[in-house]
Amino acid sequence: MSRPASDMLRDDTIAAIATPPGRGGVGIIRISGPAAAEIGKRLSGVLPAPRRAVLARFGNIHGEALDEGLVLFFPGPHSFTGEDVIELHGHGGPVVLDLLLQSVLAAGARHAEAGEFSRRAYLNDKLDLTQAEAIADLIDSGSAAAARAALNSLRGEFSARVHRLVEMLTDLRSYVEAAIDFPDEDVDFLSDKALERRCNELDLEFSDLRACARQGSLLREGMSVVIAGPPNAGKSSLLNALAGYEAAIVTEVPGTTRDLLREQIAIDGLPLHVIDTAGLRETRDRVEIEGIRRARAELERADRALILVDATADLERAIRTLLDGLGTAIPVTIIVNKIDLLGAEPRIESGAVTRVYISALTGAGVDLLREHLKACIGFEPVGTSALSARRRHLDALARGEAHFREAVSQLADFRAGELMAEELRYAQQALAEITGEFGSEDLLGRIFSSFCIGK
Repeated sequence: MSRPASDMLRDDTIAAIATPPGRGGVGIIRISGPAAAEIGKRLSGVLPAPRRAVLARFGNIHGEALDEGLVLFFPGPHSFTGEDVIELHGHGGPVVLDLLLQSVLAAGARHAEAGEFSRRAYLNDKLDLTQAEAIADLIDSGSAAAARAALNSLRGEFSARVHRLVEMLTDLRSYVEAAIDFPDEDVDFLSDKALERRCNELDLEFSDLRACARQGSLLREGMSVVIAGPPNAGKSSLLNALAGYEAAIVTEVPGTTRDLLREQIAIDGLPLHVIDTAGLRETRDRVEIEGIRRARAELERADRALILVDATADLERAIRTLLDGLGTAIPVTIIVNKIDLLGAEPRIESGAVTRVYISALTGAGVDLLREHLKACIGFEPVGTSALSARRRHLDALARGEAHFREAVSQLADFRAGELMAEELRYAQQALAEITGEFGSEDLLGRIFSSFCIGK
């Protein structure tokens, strides 16, 4: 696996607080690098046997006591980073942890950059790039399904699927290039049924992996939904119905919500970033005007806008007025609320703009809305085999598949074996970017800079 040279030359020792900021029962300082064991022994007075916890008193470089806790030693290469790693498990007060970290830095370590522990694990072949990213995804997971998907990727299941696809491309490319190199053989490889079969198998494998990766990306990133509409249409009631608890204040007074109200909820594992907004209407109230401006700004960024109208109002006129004020690029679903006042049944009406008839007060039709939201983004409930994926993975898969299809086209349309082999090589390179076997240092910098400092 190719690694950037500048990273391979690093031989310094890094340290950071590996537990979240704030007060807690336990706080952990993680140290990794060639001087980790020496620093740990200097500050604690002991160097434990590998992977054995020992109680010790922690001090600074002058011998002054700072804390008491456990010391653990993980000698490389059998550690998370592949280097010697020391962990000091002390009390979780921010002042105590900071004093201890400053002592570690004074003893010869430097403060780790964001994601540097995981980056060193990647550079030392302890993880590939998808596994390293899965660590951050597991920490940031917003639902149980997202956490399971991240854990599957951390265990290497996503990487294994990518490697299998690369191996299939390599076999096909080898077959084509061998046929090119031995043109005197009395076999027309371009008409070979085995070649057609391999192409069909690759086509299915690309489609299946792309579908799994897309579902994994949805589990990770979710869907942004903005609830908008005139005052008293029931926007806050809908937010509460979707959330399953009273997240927003609901009154009969128009204009109760003047600012944005954000809630994170999940539908069958799909994270929903729901934003309740100020009522859209003409007003001279400066506070309300600002709330409406913010509402329109969020609408422009939304994956889906839920535009609420009152079922007891002049429905067609109300819908026309609201839609005229929105940009045509905004994906919209009309929510006809308060059907309980008319004794109507919940339903979905398809058309140029889908309408969902509900009662946010009674909950009637809210399940239909949940199913509609999943369908809008192409999400399907996933089982325990889900994989965590990012947008860059989807992009690399799409480029790999495009090169593969161009390779098939070169074969079918022009019977050009040399061009087919070259397109297959490009497809391999695109897929290798996913696991980090082929990629730039800039890409690594962007990926690991989004990690926690202590990871």
